[in-house]
Amino acid sequence: MSNPVRWGILSTAGIALNRVIPAMKDVPVCSIDAIASRQEASARAVADKLGIKRAYGSYEALLADPEIEAVYIPLPNHMHVEWCTKAMEAGKHVLCEKPIALTAEDVVPLLAVRDRTARHIEEAFAIRNHPQWKAMRECVTSGEIGDIRYVQTTLAYDNPDPEDIRNKADIGGGGLYDLGSYAITGARYVFDEEPTRVVGLFDVDPTFKTDRVTSAILDFPSGQAVFTVSTQAGPSGGGTHQHFSVVGSKGWIRAEFPFAHGTPTACRLFIGHDKSIGTQPAREITFPALNQYALQGDRFSRLVRGETVEQFPLETAVNNMRVIDALFRSAKAGGWEKV
Repeated sequence: MSNPVRWGILSTAGIALNRVIPAMKDVPVCSIDAIASRQEASARAVADKLGIKRAYGSYEALLADPEIEAVYIPLPNHMHVEWCTKAMEAGKHVLCEKPIALTAEDVVPLLAVRDRTARHIEEAFAIRNHPQWKAMRECVTSGEIGDIRYVQTTLAYDNPDPEDIRNKADIGGGGLYDLGSYAITGARYVFDEEPTRVVGLFDVDPTFKTDRVTSAILDFPSGQAVFTVSTQAGPSGGGTHQHFSVVGSKGWIRAEFPFAHGTPTACRLFIGHDKSIGTQPAREITFPALNQYALQGDRFSRLVRGETVEQFPLETAVNNMRVIDALFRSAKAGGWEKV
């Protein structure tokens, strides 16, 4: 593309270095031009390794760069609101890692900043850019599996590292923020509506004080969603166990590889109805190996350039956080909580 969006990266976090930057560098509408760290040497080392033009020793310095149009923010959860605000105030469009805040109330001021600065800002749920999710919604809305009754999700990985930010309770660690946010987003996307009440049950790590196993029921107007997520279960060595299924009045959908695609991998949706036998589907939808981080960068950059693309406005991030807030309240109160 003759006029790619010029991107800056706030932080040298692993997800940026290992997934997002390499993916976006292969997208014609994206140009990764700068990276910042609180240590300039760290930023320079990453810039040299990944072929990024400019390295900055502070986030403020990158935001002051007049050539940067958009920033990707993979900072720890508790820093998201502060730097989303500063980035938009500096005139930058923002793609911020999930969850965008620690509470829904924290997100609300960002709406005013967005409206005042006229910048685009989205929560970076890369999964929403993979075509399998749109295909699932289309299977539901077409009536192929009848009226949606419930959604079921499981996500689990084994992470015992006490130094990992996902295991630090005071900065937004734990299973609900890291994995439950995916389960909630997936259910809301497929139902295409908001839950009215929720109930949650947490198993808290005695050392980390984070929720290491979290189960929840989300009550939607059209049905229910249930999920269990864990940061201390499933495969060791960095893998993630994943399951997502939709059950309707006449059939079902099961996603083979619904969430974390660390390596782009071909995947399938299995659709079952009255022609199915047991767990064998009546038909399959196959998707080639696609990089959902590249798809995300491409779509958001085209949005910045004024093209008509699917959007996930900040309001949907607020609604996701409202569910998370209600689940935290439920775990403390021991019962249903309104969203």
